[in-house]
Amino acid sequence: MLILGIDPGLRITGYGAVRFAGRSVALVEAGVIRTPDQGGLASRLHELAGGLRQVIAALGPDAVVVESLYSHYKHPRTSILMGHARGLALLAAAELGVPVFEYPATRIKKSLTGNGRAAKDQMQRTIASTLGLARPPEPPDVADALAAALCHANVIRHEIRGIHHEGTKKKKTQVRSGLRISP
Repeated sequence: MLILGIDPGLRITGYGAVRFAGRSVALVEAGVIRTPDQGGLASRLHELAGGLRQVIAALGPDAVVVESLYSHYKHPRTSILMGHARGLALLAAAELGVPVFEYPATRIKKSLTGNGRAAKDQMQRTIASTLGLARPPEPPDVADALAAALCHANVIRHEIRGIHHEGTKKKKTQVRSGLRISP
């Protein structure tokens, strides 16, 4: 399964694709889509939309993963602007028929490090270790995209393990008053 993580941004959008099979996960490709500093919001969104469609079409992922939108009351403008970029990622995936999955930042961090409040450098080291990279992924936008993809791989791994274990569970037998009662 090819999982594409996207970290949307108006200036820099990070993306990272991993191939997940059973217990193994491997880096396929990672990079950024940069929009020009000049031009208005509409122009930047147009450039970003084209870049996202191009990346998704070229990689042909089975799933696209983005971080859930988080809004801090001190920075509502940032959240609104990020919402534009995030919406384009969701739209591009939908247009190409790719299912989209969303996870809160704390779940992504906890999935990779065991700590929902992990620092950026801890996340980058964990990603590098998981993917067998010589050094942490840069820029942070790429690391965030890879983290989202790896989180989804972990979610699938746990779901598969749960199904597998569920199918092999023995029925509980309770003993009451000398009688065997099977649920």
